[in-house]
Amino acid sequence: MKRKDKARPFVPTEIHVGTLEDDKGTIGILSVQTTEGLLEIALDEQATDAILKAVTTIKAKLDPA
Repeated sequence: MKRKDKARPFVPTEIHVGTLEDDKGTIGILSVQTTEGLLEIALDEQATDAILKAVTTIKAKLDPA
């Protein structure tokens, strides 16, 4: 099923980072407080690389110096 209307983007009001460790290793936690509530994302190394690449692409388009 394809969504016809796009959802409005969440507006971040705070961003926090942290890590969790257990016997299997460490994961990163990205916590984003938005106008709609809290969004928490668990990130392994591969997901972190993908998000970093995406944010770098966005940054380049916002600041075309």
